[in-house]
Amino acid sequence: MAYRDFTLEKVRKQFGLTLESDQDLFSAHIAPVTLADAFTAYLNYSVPLALAINTEKARSEMIIAPILVELKRLLNDQVSLFSGIEFNVDPAQELTGFCDFIISRSRQQLYLSAPAFIVVEAKNENIKGGLGQCLAAMLAARLFDEQEGQAIEPIYGAVTTGNQ
Repeated sequence: MAYRDFTLEKVRKQFGLTLESDQDLFSAHIAPVTLADAFTAYLNYSVPLALAINTEKARSEMIIAPILVELKRLLNDQVSLFSGIEFNVDPAQELTGFCDFIISRSRQQLYLSAPAFIVVEAKNENIKGGLGQCLAAMLAARLFDEQEGQAIEPIYGAVTTGNQ
């Protein structure tokens, strides 16, 4: 089984998690970031195109990947970004498969090294369907970091369609 095979209910039961869906995740004050005009122009053009194409691949390549590259740039390359890599952490717990995107606090870009702290899953039009997959990959990231002696909290995850 791979990350993509996890449903929210399966990951909750298998790992004994408690889910809370009434949390306000966006109430913390976060200072706005000024984006480069060229990047804003790119998004203004590419987002409607990706949504018109309406495939997971188009959304991933034209919206999500460029935003994560911009995040890396805004963080002065203090993180590494990986796309579509195999992340086989614990086959016994079924924590294997490919992740759409993983960000690590390591600057080294040759291979994924700990600590991995953000997992992003790109979906076409099914946010709920990607939650179990993302949560399983987040658990794998936590285990990966622990195995490498670089455990950190928290591990972040996101499921996005590019416009949700």
